[in-house]
Amino acid sequence: MSGFDVNRLDDAIHGRLRLGIMAYLADAESADFNELKAMLEATQGNLSIHLRKLEDVGYIEIIKSFQGRKPLTRAQITPAGRKAFSNYLKVLSGLVDKA
Repeated sequence: MSGFDVNRLDDAIHGRLRLGIMAYLADAESADFNELKAMLEATQGNLSIHLRKLEDVGYIEIIKSFQGRKPLTRAQITPAGRKAFSNYLKVLSGLVDKA
């Protein structure tokens, strides 16, 4: 199959939880940790690891604050993350169209 190149998929996004995080944030712009945890049915530790991976590549920004005395962690998609997610969807669409 000519033109088929699975290596064009962005490994930083191409995991179930990271893809879910990016898809959710692409629509919502930002979300708090517990919101993401509930939506993705993820454990706290697993979600933390995947958020950190996306933050390390610059696709999301983690914002820590307090709501009263309670810590609040929010994830927000960055312009680079929005561009990477859009490109990921284009590449994935191209792979599916060729199948």
